[in-house]
Amino acid sequence: MSERLIYVMGPSGVGKDSLLGYARGRVADDGVVFAHRYITRPEGGGENHVALTDAEFDARSRCGLFALQWRSHMLRYGIGIEIDPWLALGCTVVVNGSRAYVGDALARYPRMTVVHVTAPPHVLAARLAARARETRDEIAARLARSAPFVLPDGASLVTVENGGKLDDAGGAFVDVVRRIARG
Repeated sequence: MSERLIYVMGPSGVGKDSLLGYARGRVADDGVVFAHRYITRPEGGGENHVALTDAEFDARSRCGLFALQWRSHMLRYGIGIEIDPWLALGCTVVVNGSRAYVGDALARYPRMTVVHVTAPPHVLAARLAARARETRDEIAARLARSAPFVLPDGASLVTVENGGKLDDAGGAFVDVVRRIARG
């Protein structure tokens, strides 16, 4: 079941949302679904997510409505349990995850494929500045921190470099998604 789960991760500004949007329009016929993230941040900013207040997030968490959840950058993130029946029905499911949480995600879904999206630091800095969510100093501090991740032996990892044209990285990502969807 979890071999059809694709866990996309990478630093802020690497273009995960752009890659997900690019792929979403190209793989729908392949039985691929993209899970929404539930985030304690208002809607907008180019990210496809469901905005929740802290109280709403707490209530959903207490009810066991998240398959995955984590905290990052003073926000809370969740992936709903709806992904479990999607996987059981044979769908390929793509989630936008967290590098810091990948070990916990692998504990629940040990056969998932991890897609690590990368880009050069100067590209990340420019993209973060364009989002206008943080000051220049906050961006520098964010780039100075790196969220390390260690994959257990046997975990499946694919790296997609997204420092150039979206069509190049998007095409590579679509190829990964289709390969997994077709088994």
